[in-house]
Amino acid sequence: MNMAYLLQVDFPMDGPFGDEMSAAFSDLAKSITQEDGFIWKIWTESAETKEGGGIYLFETKESAEKYLEMHTKRLASFGITEVRGKIFSINEKLSEITNGPIK
Repeated sequence: MNMAYLLQVDFPMDGPFGDEMSAAFSDLAKSITQEDGFIWKIWTESAETKEGGGIYLFETKESAEKYLEMHTKRLASFGITEVRGKIFSINEKLSEITNGPIK
């Protein structure tokens, strides 16, 4: 069985959100697709709580850890230092039953 790893990241963010976020981070989104072991990302945002982040799927735990380390440093360069990141194994059998996008 192939194992994939989910990375959950969130952090305080003053914006932009919505369409402005899409326009501002389009190049960043394209660059993320080139990261080692990257499969997909779902971008998360909340203007109400002023948070941003994402849910990522990586091929290996090592590639998820490497990305989290790099991304945390990148966010720090933008002045964002409260980065919360967690890496999880995925239960593929149960995720398939509930239509999880893990393939």
